[in-house]
Amino acid sequence: MIVFDLRCAEGHPFEGWFGSSQDYAAQQSRGLVTCPQCGSHDISKAPMAPAVPTKGNRRDDRNDGRQLTNTPIPPEVERAMRALAAAQAKALENSRWVGDSFADETRAMHYGDKDLEIIHGKATLAEAKSLLDEGIEVAPLPFPVAEPDKLN
Repeated sequence: MIVFDLRCAEGHPFEGWFGSSQDYAAQQSRGLVTCPQCGSHDISKAPMAPAVPTKGNRRDDRNDGRQLTNTPIPPEVERAMRALAAAQAKALENSRWVGDSFADETRAMHYGDKDLEIIHGKATLAEAKSLLDEGIEVAPLPFPVAEPDKLN
């Protein structure tokens, strides 16, 4: 299989999977390749970078510039997400990571067995529901948080 980055005359990007370059050419000449967004048959190959895998012990979390959705994110949504991420980062500045013991730590503070402090960690859905059933206020974070011991 070969994957081509394709683009229609309207500029809509999409991927096409073909058995070979010849299969792509044959389907293109018969008018079988169409834009999934607008239905245009005026399709061309977009410039592609070679897919070179990184070393197995390296991880690259940078955005490579490719769009992650099939439609552009509206500017107001992007601004709201950035503001929410900044607010979460600010809130976590004075918070202590407790990992998998989040439910136990929260429960101990709620019942007075430990001093109150701001914490964050991991809880299963069942643990979170149990805390809420007990009247303990908890809320999920909108964005994932990297565990401190797994950061470089």
